[in-house]
Amino acid sequence: MNKFLIVGLGNIGSEYENTRHNVGFRILDLLAETHTCTWEVKKLASYTSFKKKGRQFVLIKPSTFMNRSGKALRHWALKENIPLQNILVLADELNLPFGTLRMKGKGSPAGHNGLKDIESELNTPHYARLRFGIGAETKPLDQVKFVLDPWTPQEETLLPERFKRCGEAIESFGLQGLQNTMNQFNGT
Repeated sequence: MNKFLIVGLGNIGSEYENTRHNVGFRILDLLAETHTCTWEVKKLASYTSFKKKGRQFVLIKPSTFMNRSGKALRHWALKENIPLQNILVLADELNLPFGTLRMKGKGSPAGHNGLKDIESELNTPHYARLRFGIGAETKPLDQVKFVLDPWTPQEETLLPERFKRCGEAIESFGLQGLQNTMNQFNGT
């Protein structure tokens, strides 16, 4: 059975729960709920999995805080014997309009500390990532504060549909591959 490791980036703790920076956790929470999965606290992460059409999707939410996400990813990729091409990382992206999706097979961390740590742990920028746009209409003066702020009430009303779309992209990554998924979901 083909296995896929899906890593949602975020920070642990109730003070971060509904912040823009925790979008990876929130997307995985909805995907787990859709597949009636139960989260378990395991080594370096909250863990769950589901099977679909002969594929196993292993979902983790690192408990190492954002800046050390690579440690949890590396541990679970090795433990589950999941190859690099079957890893997908979910992260927030300040430079994309709110709710826009962009999947890539490689790239730079673009200032994202979680992605920097993952690249360092994997020793390569060649891993798939799904970025979720959190960008504001106008560029915030304090970007750190902006990503750690909660969603606005208007954004919160739009998130369920956008997170559902992310779940579809994640499943497509495992079922149809990176290129087909990029063609279908990028920019939507």
